[in-house]
Amino acid sequence: MTVEIRACRREDLQKLQEIGVETFNDTFKDQNSPDNMRAYLEKAFNAKQLEDELSNSCSDFFFVYYNDELAGYLKVNRDGAQSEKMSDASLEIERIYIRKPFQKNGLGKYLLNKAMETALEHNKKQVWLGVWEKNDNAIAFYRKMGFVQTGSHSFYMGDEEQFDFIMIKTL
Repeated sequence: MTVEIRACRREDLQKLQEIGVETFNDTFKDQNSPDNMRAYLEKAFNAKQLEDELSNSCSDFFFVYYNDELAGYLKVNRDGAQSEKMSDASLEIERIYIRKPFQKNGLGKYLLNKAMETALEHNKKQVWLGVWEKNDNAIAFYRKMGFVQTGSHSFYMGDEEQFDFIMIKTL
């Protein structure tokens, strides 16, 4: 087994869009209406939106490859790119997704470690994320990795208000 993490660049936009739609849809389609999924995917993963995110100097995207196949990706934000107002000493993990065929191979841990490494490179003291309150597997994974729940915030899936747990790990 070979695992490689590579920075995602603007020229990777189409690959990022494809894996973003695939993994988000696979993860959440069974718990959400088709209309709300479609609305969210069109908003969050359209080419213009992703190009803007890739161009933001306070955001970084990384692909993880498993045996030379694109298996997942990570998006982290710092400073003004964070989706919630947090301290200047914080780095946000906004997205961490693994394609279904590659799950249960420890790749989420590789991406989480990449997020920690990125935080330390930018002198951040904590890493935080929002995870859907109904995503039990992800919540269990983050707890196992040392994150603690400190609050919650609203997240809109189309016209439906949902809640994410805010989880933080101090470095």
